[in-house]
Amino acid sequence: MALDAATLALTAAELKTTLADAKIAKLFEPTRDELVITLRTRTETDCLLLSARSGSARVCLTEESFENPETPPSFCMLMRKHLTGGRLLDVRMEPGDRIVYFEFQCTNEMGDLVRNILCAELMGRYSNLVLVQNGKIIDALKRVDFEDSDVRQLLPGLPYTTPPKPARPDFLAVSSASIVAAACQRDLPVADALSKTVAGVGPVVCREAAWRAFDGEHLLANELTEAQKVRLMAAIDELKEIYDAGGCPCSVTAPDGKPVEYTFFRPRQYGEKYLIKEWPSFNAMLEGYYAEKDRAERLRTKSKELHKAVHNMYERAVRKQAARQEELAASGKSEKLRLYGELLSANLYLAEKGMKSITVPNWYDEGKEVTIPLDLRFSPSQNAQNFFKNYKKKQTAARMLVDLLAEGEKEIAYLETVLYEVETASGEAALNEIRAELKSQGYLKYYKQRDKRQKPADFLRFTSGDGFEILVGRNNAQNDKLTLHTARGKDLWFHVQKAPGSHVVVMSRGEDIPDTTKQEAAELAVVYSSTFKAGAAAKVAVDTTEVKNIWKANGAKPGMVLYEVYTTVYVTPREKLLDELKANAKK
Repeated sequence: MALDAATLALTAAELKTTLADAKIAKLFEPTRDELVITLRTRTETDCLLLSARSGSARVCLTEESFENPETPPSFCMLMRKHLTGGRLLDVRMEPGDRIVYFEFQCTNEMGDLVRNILCAELMGRYSNLVLVQNGKIIDALKRVDFEDSDVRQLLPGLPYTTPPKPARPDFLAVSSASIVAAACQRDLPVADALSKTVAGVGPVVCREAAWRAFDGEHLLANELTEAQKVRLMAAIDELKEIYDAGGCPCSVTAPDGKPVEYTFFRPRQYGEKYLIKEWPSFNAMLEGYYAEKDRAERLRTKSKELHKAVHNMYERAVRKQAARQEELAASGKSEKLRLYGELLSANLYLAEKGMKSITVPNWYDEGKEVTIPLDLRFSPSQNAQNFFKNYKKKQTAARMLVDLLAEGEKEIAYLETVLYEVETASGEAALNEIRAELKSQGYLKYYKQRDKRQKPADFLRFTSGDGFEILVGRNNAQNDKLTLHTARGKDLWFHVQKAPGSHVVVMSRGEDIPDTTKQEAAELAVVYSSTFKAGAAAKVAVDTTEVKNIWKANGAKPGMVLYEVYTTVYVTPREKLLDELKANAKK
């Protein structure tokens, strides 16, 4: 669902009231499509999110905590230069269009007061943020040159102009009678005819008008009777009255839990299985609707490059392992070379130089004859020596391949854990820890500009129902730190069997650990592993042992440990496990 002009206007009105006379305290660009501005009034501090991402373009207040990139992008630096310390004078809409203007009073480098306008253009894939001063563009988040568009360019120094408006009238600015009259000239279903006739509202509004007028009956617009037209006008007027009264922010969630829609009224067009939720404000509605979707998209964008690199390493390791296995299988045929060498040496008197092959009895196989291929370039004796020499090479290669295959298995297992870590990383800090780990293992090259020191993330901490602290490693480096340095003796260790996952440790405090705590820790080991699938009912094997039974082999990869004395339990995580354990910590 794209944000329409009607809902955006109500959101902008809320922002104008909430942020009146606020000053900019902080500004950063968490991703290439988003800008976060911290504004302070005399009593409150609010964070304003301006998103130009095509699938979720919006402006709204947010309570989400964003990671501030270590190196600010160039657009962020320019915005800080021109807006930091500025006071918000006004928030207004472009009539009938999805553009919000934030007007700030700022001080330029000469100390003079200037007015800068931040234009948030929220038009799907054409969404953009543009900074304007005295009618001219200072810069745009996404520059548009003459090659991109011959209609409207967004480049520094050019005059700022609004995008061309659609020829259709604004739904909220014209009468319902004129809307219905124009729509009824189209040979389309009523909702589609309304969408093609008016601008300023999304398809959900047009569908709702048709639904309220005809109770879900599908009718063609050009076949409506006069009475039906009157009902359609009444439905349109009803929606306009809701809008004029300030609207009712509502979102719609499908039976599978996926958010599917939001608007400024309580929709009736959805079935009973759909959940309609009313929000306290339009800002809260937009934040709630997009928060989870954007968080996943933000992380996917940041982890895409690293995931691709690790995946390529994993695929390369798998291909190399397959080639080694083929080579080992071929080296298993080396016994034939030894046999040829022995039989040829015993029958040299029958061979002559220039022979392509020789057939001799094989005393290892009841005297059956065997044909030995010969190299014309060498004498029979030299051929025999070559067979022995190649046999020794194959034997040596076989011994080396056994070791290489063992190393390859460890490398594949390690890269599987790294892939899991990248896919489940909680943010940029977690991704940086994984990069540092890969660099320390020689998988990635060092880039000085990206190797800035940062505060390491803490373990995930939970409290069991019995009051015992349960620690969970976020990545391989933390798994090593937790198991080998933080945990002690009788602390209990958990890990899913034969699959990538986090190390989980129950801190025993020298006491006996109850079975209920062991069960919760085992469930956590499954939740934080590659085997976990929400809603799955299958039991998962989890190994558990005391920390004193765990050791690390010399040269082993991060997170890879060994243990011999252990117990295996089979568990299925409960749906609300994490909520219960987090609630225990607050008691």
